[in-house]
Amino acid sequence: MPGAAVSARVEQVYREDSRRILATLIRLLGDFDLAEEALHEAFFVAVERWQRDGVPDNPRTWLVSTGRFKAIDVLRRRARFNASRPLLIAQLEELEQAHWSGEEVEDDRLRLIFTCCHPALAADAQVPLTLREVCDLTTEEIARAFLVAPATIAQRIVRAKAKIRDAKIPYQVPTLTELPERLDSVLRVIYLVFNEGYSASVGDELTREDLTREAIRLGRLLMELLPEPEVMGLLALMLLHESRRPARTSADGELIVLDEQDRGLWDAGLIAEGCGLIERALAGGRFGPYCLQAAIAAVHAEAATAADTDWPQIVGLYDVLLRAVPSPVVELNRAAALAQRDGPLVGLTQIDGILQRGELLDYHLAHSARAEFCRQLGRVEEARAAYLRALELTRQVPERRFLQERLRGLD
Repeated sequence: MPGAAVSARVEQVYREDSRRILATLIRLLGDFDLAEEALHEAFFVAVERWQRDGVPDNPRTWLVSTGRFKAIDVLRRRARFNASRPLLIAQLEELEQAHWSGEEVEDDRLRLIFTCCHPALAADAQVPLTLREVCDLTTEEIARAFLVAPATIAQRIVRAKAKIRDAKIPYQVPTLTELPERLDSVLRVIYLVFNEGYSASVGDELTREDLTREAIRLGRLLMELLPEPEVMGLLALMLLHESRRPARTSADGELIVLDEQDRGLWDAGLIAEGCGLIERALAGGRFGPYCLQAAIAAVHAEAATAADTDWPQIVGLYDVLLRAVPSPVVELNRAAALAQRDGPLVGLTQIDGILQRGELLDYHLAHSARAEFCRQLGRVEEARAAYLRALELTRQVPERRFLQERLRGLD
């Protein structure tokens, strides 16, 4: 295979499988930093070896094995210069003797998620650590999801890694008796992964299909382990949102808002599966925020046109959701629903109340929603200022083009 073709294949494998490989290496090595180093060493070796020997039948297994041997070499060198450190030597001996099979690769990301969400870790570190290590999001992307400074996220991740190492937190999926108490943080992680894929925080593309696909895969795995209503609700929510993907952008990559989408492009199979799941989840009468959000998504999915949307039902569901999980973001979404039911002035009043409390001041969607309501009310200068503020806060190219087009519309 020509060198350029091999390089392209290595890049493809890195893009599609590097986090799965890293998850296995973390479990095998018991050290995040060593695993990260081993991962990059393995891909470096692959560029040379695959040109000489050809691409292996199972590149992922080959890379895990190569990374493991590279890590053993690193530990040998460290042991040679630190012979007085018995823990290092013991780690090397354990790694050299450990058995590993390529069949173990598939579920390691779910195992790693449960490790990153272990109750021994600080609650505010669990999700950032998982997003960084399992999904390869940068600290900047994670910080945007949490609306906090990147330096704060970086510190949380470093402390969490040290805690896992020092407390010897195991890399394993909990037993069935332990699963329920560990579930909330894992559901939160999977949904944040999906959200980053559904609306990427930065970049030239609106979506990152690799992340939405991975979140849905993890949701399915989790439902096999624990078919609880909230697990069903989360999976339903992701499927219903994912069903809209084909209609969310134009042929040239421009953003299309929900009311203007061609609903004939929505994926009927995903909608049917999602609606079926949420019906099952709600039938038991025991449900939480993911089920409520999925129920809202189902109301949208069942409307043949935007005009057919049952906004009173959506507002009612948001009322229940807001009581269950008080949140300024939920309040913002409810304001948008109220504007559809009762008019833009009602929605604007709600958003102004949120902003006046000092909440969501750095959240671009709050300002873009405010701008839209001002535009509808003919308050042009207020709309212009709000669009400009939203434009300052977003780094996603399609959203920036959308906001710039709205600004030109005001002129």
